[in-house]
Amino acid sequence: MRAFGQTQGGKQDPLAFAKMAGGGNDFVVIDNRAGRVANVTELTRRICTPHLSVGGDGLILIESSARATFRMIYLNSDGSRADFCANGTRCAARFAFLSVIAPRRMTVETDSGVIGAEVGEGNSVTLSLPSPQRFQAHRPLRVGEQLVQGSSLVVGVPHYVVFLRRDLWQQEIVPLGRAIRNHDELQPDGANVNFVVIRDWNAIEVRTYERGVEAETLSCGSGVVASVSASAMFGKVRSPVSVLTRSGITLEVSFTLAGGELRELRLKGDARVIFRAALTPETIEGFDPDFVRDPTHAAVTT
Repeated sequence: MRAFGQTQGGKQDPLAFAKMAGGGNDFVVIDNRAGRVANVTELTRRICTPHLSVGGDGLILIESSARATFRMIYLNSDGSRADFCANGTRCAARFAFLSVIAPRRMTVETDSGVIGAEVGEGNSVTLSLPSPQRFQAHRPLRVGEQLVQGSSLVVGVPHYVVFLRRDLWQQEIVPLGRAIRNHDELQPDGANVNFVVIRDWNAIEVRTYERGVEAETLSCGSGVVASVSASAMFGKVRSPVSVLTRSGITLEVSFTLAGGELRELRLKGDARVIFRAALTPETIEGFDPDFVRDPTHAAVTT
């Protein structure tokens, strides 16, 4: 499979990449301004396969932009393209700064629009985000015999927020998260599903079932913002809000609330470089990513 550029002799050149993590989401980040990545969907599915390749929640391509400092293309680990990934955008911003592609303050073109980003001290990156869209405070969903009371909104991508009263960390969120993510009333796009517990006026806890990954992830930046946004709209929190995620890492969301609208939304958190390496043919060959994800539905040939 040809996934990236070749030398004149026909052999594939190694392709440099960085493995990064933000808040518990991990990504493969590639500078693609020269256009070397050929089949990004298949490359993503392979390189994001854990144990058999680099592994990750998604792949990020850094490309040139006429509208912003640079353009970010984001694909979920299953190869589906997503309009926005907040933790991924923070990692892309720090990658661009460290690679001398962008200054500390920059703009990032995403499929959901242009986002402001600022690289701080250490590994901290802060995003400036637009107001959430299409907020529905009460959007109950019937799941089997259970009526789930939740809210829906868009923070770059669709989100559904469920408030819990019991201890968040003892709950089994995956079955319900998967059912809501695939619910008929949320189609055709589905939604990321966030389970939230309010701790006090300035602290909440969040766990997220992510579409595209089709599992609970250790963090979801846009899910954190969606959870804080819904909490603020219900009058449950005040800015700034510390958000404890499944990774044990805390992100911070600040905002202003005026006239029933959230404005000046900012998401702050870590964007760490785990390692830098080179992608070789062996990184993405020699295994079947479909079989690894689901052997019961994969086409097996003998």
